[in-house]
Amino acid sequence: MARVTYADADNVPPQTAATLGKVPPLHVFGLVARADTAFRPWLKYGGALLADLAIDPLLRELVILQVGRLNARYEWDQHVPIALAAGGTQEQVDALDRGETGSELFTAAQRAMFAFVADFVRDGEVPDATYAALAAELDEKQIVEVGLVAGHYLGLARLMTALRIDPDEAVGVEGLPAARV
Repeated sequence: MARVTYADADNVPPQTAATLGKVPPLHVFGLVARADTAFRPWLKYGGALLADLAIDPLLRELVILQVGRLNARYEWDQHVPIALAAGGTQEQVDALDRGETGSELFTAAQRAMFAFVADFVRDGEVPDATYAALAAELDEKQIVEVGLVAGHYLGLARLMTALRIDPDEAVGVEGLPAARV
């Protein structure tokens, strides 16, 4: 059971309630909306990460799944359908779920990203060899975007874990239209 009461139209200011009415009725939105002063900017930033980046949508979703696998099953559950819609396969999802991040099912860029994100999530210290492997596959803009996605979802994962978010059924791309695929 969550440690905080989820925001809804009855317990937040009208502007926040109106914004909540425009997003899927997921616990993550009700949780973050408790911080009503940050809710709308947080949604805008999250939307930019899902829709406006140069990295391939599948790579973005695999970043999110790696963070979710390592830190918050909630994000894993929500983003598996989006990763599949972005071109991932169930075989890849299953391999990642088993921690098989070096599998030939993944491209060299995806494998390098998994190693980078694992270090990023663990303690933020990314060894030179891990960075070099990623830099051999992605340009600097894409590397920073991978870091921004990983950082955003890591922060969210920590918040959800600390405040014990309740699970939700996945809404997929239909429920999260900002998730460009």
